[in-house]
Amino acid sequence: MQKRKVTEIPATKARFTAEPIGIRKKRKVAGYARVSTSHEEQSTSYEAQVDYYTGFIKAHDDWEFAGIYTDEGISGTNTKHREGFKNMVRDALAGNIDLIVTKSVSRFARNTVDSLTTVRQLRDKGIEVYFEKENIWTLDAKGELLITIMSSLAQEESRSISENITWGQRKRFADGKVSVPYSHFLGYDRGADGGLVVNEEQAKTVRRIFDLFISGLSSYSIAKKLTQEGIPTPAGKKKWCNETVKNILKNEKYKGDALLQKKFTVDFLQHKMKKNEGEVPQYYVEGCHEAIIPPATFDYVQEVMANRQNGDMRYCGVSIFSSKIKCGLCGGWFGAKVWHSTDKYRKVVHQCNNKYRKGNRCNSTHVTEAQVKDAFVRAFNRMIRGKKELVANVQLIIDTLCNGDLLEKKRKQLREELVETKAQMERSVEENAHHALDQDECEKQYNALLERYEKLKAALENASKSIETNGRRKVQLEQFVCTLKAHGKIKEFEDQLWTSLVSYVTVYSAKDIRVTFKDGTEI
Repeated sequence: MQKRKVTEIPATKARFTAEPIGIRKKRKVAGYARVSTSHEEQSTSYEAQVDYYTGFIKAHDDWEFAGIYTDEGISGTNTKHREGFKNMVRDALAGNIDLIVTKSVSRFARNTVDSLTTVRQLRDKGIEVYFEKENIWTLDAKGELLITIMSSLAQEESRSISENITWGQRKRFADGKVSVPYSHFLGYDRGADGGLVVNEEQAKTVRRIFDLFISGLSSYSIAKKLTQEGIPTPAGKKKWCNETVKNILKNEKYKGDALLQKKFTVDFLQHKMKKNEGEVPQYYVEGCHEAIIPPATFDYVQEVMANRQNGDMRYCGVSIFSSKIKCGLCGGWFGAKVWHSTDKYRKVVHQCNNKYRKGNRCNSTHVTEAQVKDAFVRAFNRMIRGKKELVANVQLIIDTLCNGDLLEKKRKQLREELVETKAQMERSVEENAHHALDQDECEKQYNALLERYEKLKAALENASKSIETNGRRKVQLEQFVCTLKAHGKIKEFEDQLWTSLVSYVTVYSAKDIRVTFKDGTEI
């Protein structure tokens, strides 16, 4: 049998670059530097990386310096916001870079998928990455295996760091330590001890927002008003938006309390935040700092917001007459309508929203704003005649019906009984688990305790609701009295009096308009 002869034909082109072997050509080399925070010590590391790799690349005669790409204060767990990294990859794929030099795998990416995807994408174009710390060249045969191992280790390190940070944050929450983004938080500055200190100048805006809302304006109207007056937003911008006002009105920190862990990080790789809907514990801290808004006033605002949202019709505060005029025939609300909108006879009237509804149409009449204003002026002047007696009567209601001492005492007693009943239930279960007892009798005793527990719980909820309702009623009546004391008889309609004093007006006819004031008086 004839012996086989095998002759090797040497490669003439580089495997990844497809360029002829033996040609001496300078490689275009770029450096990549990144630190994940903007702290001072990290800033030093960042500058050191830039200086080092600039000199490192220029020291090689066969390398051509292609620049340094950087990301400062950016996490490496994903490439979404790393503009320097993305620009570097884009330039490399465009043929402007042959080799990328970086400190380590963890500087390049702490996400295994991102790291491998990028390395493979570059390798397919003949572009190499050199990780100095690990001494890995990605065009090397064992490069991908080492990259996979090192990237996985870096990712686990990120996971560990994230879990440690999360644990630290939750420990601070559990200890009741409060922190806010002061540069975007209106009304408070950071104190010497790290706590919240009232910024009196900004607090004026916060109080004004609450006062305007209580007077009847919507969050949209308040935002429009603040923008017109040139008052800066919490972020220092000129234009207020509806949501910014709503967030201030809903933020419990303005009454001196703090709800901690409203959001949490779902994925440490993507840094995705989610609203906490019970997935992780929350902590409510009462009286942790000085309040800008009295708690009773804040609670009253929450009730008004809930009522406006859950009423029969969507609350609208664009006009001071919105959601204030009620139909005396069907109980519906009046809305503004424009007549003769395109000619000289144009005028705005208010009529029942059920007037043109299919089926049972309402036959009530329309009214003009002039008629409503006139009715209010006459009703107010009639009421103000007996101002002294009226103020005394409302003050008596505030001092008696809104005094929560008895209810507070009852609530405290119910809480103590609830705790004791729960303890009895737990002792009953434990005793049954450790001793041979009559099961029917045990079940009977436990059910009796459970029934008592549920009744106490319901009574406690009712007592708490009554206390909150009385507190909110007190705020409303105090504002009513304050406004009455500051005014006498009026000659013409005043917006501020209307929004501060009137709950609503009921229209039975153009000549029968009844004004219901916030103390319950109807004229």
